Amino acid sequence: MTSDAPKEAFVWIWLPEATVPFVAGRIERRDGLYTFNYGRSYLEHPDARAIFAPELPLRSGIMEPTPPMAMASCLRDGSPDAWGRRVIINRLTGLAGKAARDVEFDELTFMLASGSDRAGALDFQASPTQYVARQEAEARLDQLMAAAELVEAGMPLPPALAQALFHGSSMGGARPKALITGGDRKMIAKFSASADTYSVVGAEFVAMRLARLAGLDVAPVELMTVSGRQVLLVERFDRRLSAAGWERRGMVSALTILRLDEMQARYASYGDLADIVRKDFSEPRETLRELFGRMVFNILCGNTDDHSRNHAAFTDRDRLALTPAYDICPQSRTGREASLAMSIDGQDRRAQLSVCRTAAARFQLTDEQACKIMDDQIAAIRTNWDAVCDEAGLSAVDRAYLWGRQFLNEYALEGYGRG
Repeated sequence: MTSDAPKEAFVWIWLPEATVPFVAGRIERRDGLYTFNYGRSYLEHPDARAIFAPELPLRSGIMEPTPPMAMASCLRDGSPDAWGRRVIINRLTGLAGKAARDVEFDELTFMLASGSDRAGALDFQASPTQYVARQEAEARLDQLMAAAELVEAGMPLPPALAQALFHGSSMGGARPKALITGGDRKMIAKFSASADTYSVVGAEFVAMRLARLAGLDVAPVELMTVSGRQVLLVERFDRRLSAAGWERRGMVSALTILRLDEMQARYASYGDLADIVRKDFSEPRETLRELFGRMVFNILCGNTDDHSRNHAAFTDRDRLALTPAYDICPQSRTGREASLAMSIDGQDRRAQLSVCRTAAARFQLTDEQACKIMDDQIAAIRTNWDAVCDEAGLSAVDRAYLWGRQFLNEYALEGYGRG
């Protein structure tokens, strides 16, 4: 951390149905911790609401993060993750690859140096009185792809390409991506990575499409070919274009809902999340069924990167509501056994339907109901596999690689005795 690192940042928020932000409060860095307090003007606003009430209740006074967190997790949700940090380090230092590995910036630097069109309804500014969006004019997909390839290769970005990629630097995740707008939709563009040994973006498209065909609530996706390579477009569900302009929907990750930080993510479990759904979510019974279905589908498609930042809930209503599913991406596997990133119940994270079945009661499902969800998903994958792979333009080699390895792996079905 450099001596000239920022010591404060102001949190601006889009309230429900608003198209312009209002300053909500101030983050201050104190001895390695990031405290927060709401501004008086925000507390007096007739529509003021807590950013996330369990963590930052709507009250006056300085609030310290709950140990061992260094920052309230609902604020950290708005900060860039691995990919965005690589872009920011490249942009601020000109360093990339091995030369950038030892660069350390504090969290406020990443917040203030990333693009303003971040997930959810928050942004971070240096001023409490003047909001200035940090975003560049959008570039063509081929330009964005070229910029992502240079970052992946550890090469410094030319200024024009650095500006093109900057817009998406605030988004989470580790893979190359950018933000684009098309008419009344905002989308995340995901690119292939240099280390990919198969069509990862094509596989994610197939998984997302099959999940929707299996009856899950999933963000719409499209697949495009740009400069001879596939690009996955995922429609954003945290944005809505009204007559007055773009509205933003507040949201928090499951990591935040579970009151965990990055170092505690390994303790996140679907069962614990289900307990919170019963208490704090709207339509809890339907939500529990959806959450159970997503857990099952992650097993059936080989998505073992289902960590707690890949689940989220809207916060712009009186109670939480599960967002559409996103980042359902089959992962490479070498051995026979596989484990989910989030445990299913307790510490059992084996990627097997039999484990889901034993945990069904925690999701307020009978054994018969749970088995029907699993059987229906297996049938949907088998029925729609060829058509969706055709839609994705997957080669015979990629299909053979994914089928039986990621999708419907025998380990996933072992001990289930159905389907």
